[in-house]
Amino acid sequence: MPINVLMPALSPTMTEGTLAKWHVKEGDEVNSGDVIAEIETDKATMEVEAVEEGKIGKIVVGEGTEAVAVNAVIAILLEEGESEGDIDVAAAQSNAPPAPGGSTNGSGGGEPPAISQAEAPAPTAPAKPEAAAGPSGDRVFASPLARRMAQQAGLDLGQLKGSGPHGRIVKADIEAALSGGAAAPAPAKAASGTAAEAPSAAAAPTSGAAMPQGQSGKVFADAFGIPYRQEPLSGMRKVIAQRLTESKQTVPHFYLTVDCELDALLKVRKDLNGRSPEGEGAYKLSVNDFVIRAAALALRQVPEANAAFDPSGLLFFERADISVAVATPAGLITPIVKQADGKGLAQISTEMRTLAGKARDGKLMPEEYQGGTFSISNLGMFGVKQFEAVINPPQGCILAVGAGEQRPVVKEGALSVATVMSCTLSVDHRVVDGAVGAQFLAAFKKLIEDPLSMLL
Repeated sequence: MPINVLMPALSPTMTEGTLAKWHVKEGDEVNSGDVIAEIETDKATMEVEAVEEGKIGKIVVGEGTEAVAVNAVIAILLEEGESEGDIDVAAAQSNAPPAPGGSTNGSGGGEPPAISQAEAPAPTAPAKPEAAAGPSGDRVFASPLARRMAQQAGLDLGQLKGSGPHGRIVKADIEAALSGGAAAPAPAKAASGTAAEAPSAAAAPTSGAAMPQGQSGKVFADAFGIPYRQEPLSGMRKVIAQRLTESKQTVPHFYLTVDCELDALLKVRKDLNGRSPEGEGAYKLSVNDFVIRAAALALRQVPEANAAFDPSGLLFFERADISVAVATPAGLITPIVKQADGKGLAQISTEMRTLAGKARDGKLMPEEYQGGTFSISNLGMFGVKQFEAVINPPQGCILAVGAGEQRPVVKEGALSVATVMSCTLSVDHRVVDGAVGAQFLAAFKKLIEDPLSMLL
């Protein structure tokens, strides 16, 4: 009996992904453990291995197909003695396990399943239906990205032929239509509207009226004739937009700032780096490694700050898993140094260097960036003196670290110069009070200014 190859769930919260690339073609023989495809999630591209051996009888979902639902049939594997005539794609799709949330969709279309607020933020507007009626009344199937691109370019989906599974219109079809000059003027905003209504929408920025959700920048640029280049939102950028919007709208932030003198730390760092062995085991400590270690130890001293809010009750974490913001070409991602309070500076440095490299290459495993109990965002290397970071839900705090710079300070009544670093703690007031935040920063400052205490 043919074996269904299903879209895997690469993380507990994954509901759909993009089938980025096939490493096999129809007719190829595969063995268990062979890499057969690459799946792109919101923050990483991961390889998919075959779990059975056989011959690839049918590739159901083509390369580049977006929004493929978890558990959708992406290929069909034939066992020994079976032929292409034994393949029934429709039956395979109907027998596939339901996607998370209870939906089953072989092509990855349809509404995404519901996710709890702790796992992912709710969208700010209801998702558009996957299929709409064309001019003849027939349903037009298109991926969400293709539908959005067509809307922006003024294309009539009913006039296009899809190259995706079951004739579904995908991104490549829109790009082909645009390159062929098929773009048309954008349709009227509403079917019941008149031609006279169109200028009022374009004039919205000048009149101060609210602009359409998610299109304010485009409406603004079009209204004033400002040239621009537009790129479709990546999965990572969508998640960043959703989570940070949710954070600023639903989490009551407040901010506490402390100045830390770094001269003793810089001296210890230079001394320790000078003791680094050659070859295997070599390390090069950064100021950020000390910051991670100090934050983890401060959370051990003030465990009330290592917390998260939940309507059922406050959560106080029993270990310090530090999420560290890393900038990548695709957006911001936060790999995690787990149990950082139990690791030395050299181990933290080695782990962080490895995680940052994998993050920039898009090779992080889900367990390497999902989770974390406390976040650090360091912009000191860019010369930023001070900033306030947005909390990463459901965590209760994030520490924003600025640049170390020489500043005048008063010591024992005399003016002197010291290397000072400003650190700002963004706090969820639902779970961490001002006094607790201040206690955490006091513990953190003491560790930074007395770095030898981190080595105990």
